[in-house]
Amino acid sequence: MQAYAAVSSEAADKAASLSETQDGGVPVVCTPSGGAQTVRLELEKDWLDNLSDEELTQAIQAAQ
Repeated sequence: MQAYAAVSSEAADKAASLSETQDGGVPVVCTPSGGAQTVRLELEKDWLDNLSDEELTQAIQAAQ
């Protein structure tokens, strides 16, 4: 979803809507540095604006 965040176009809007789940969430892949394992999350589509760093960290830790 972050890949679409800075793009303002009809194609980006369509891609973002296609990536939404039936529950209105979006898949988010967190790839940490240092060789740690990638974590896949499903977050609200407005997570980039409304999820604090602490909440994101907690979601990542819960998914590991």
